[in-house]
Amino acid sequence: MQDKLTDSVTPQPWRLCKRVLPQHTDHAGVMWHGAYVAWLEEARVEALAAAGLSYSAMATMGVEMPVVAMNLEYRRSIRHGDQIVLESHCGSQSGVRWPWRSCFLLDGLVMAEARVELVILGRGRLLRQPPEAVRPALSALQGGPSNTLE
Repeated sequence: MQDKLTDSVTPQPWRLCKRVLPQHTDHAGVMWHGAYVAWLEEARVEALAAAGLSYSAMATMGVEMPVVAMNLEYRRSIRHGDQIVLESHCGSQSGVRWPWRSCFLLDGLVMAEARVELVILGRGRLLRQPPEAVRPALSALQGGPSNTLE
């Protein structure tokens, strides 16, 4: 088990900085599991927007990317007030799935890791290939940002 992140998830990960607020925690001040899921989604939405495509534009096209699998491994407790950096990488399409890998970092320490798989639906039907209008953004997602999201 890796304790300190010495190599990024990817040479250019997507980054989202978040502070743990009271609404993210349980009564003991520990980050609630549902907040992890919400932050993972926020990171994907923000990365896609930075790559040139908003989720609302995708919805207008009739395209969705629902989560079909998720694995979240907790290593250390994240607590109220912690400033977390969520580093994410969009992998290459594998069959119909689009994998994401993310790390929740506190001062360079890996607090949790997540693997999320999405599929692309067009008007409710599973698509083996993304629509032409979505391809440039998905390609940009795989390459990582030129700067970080804050």
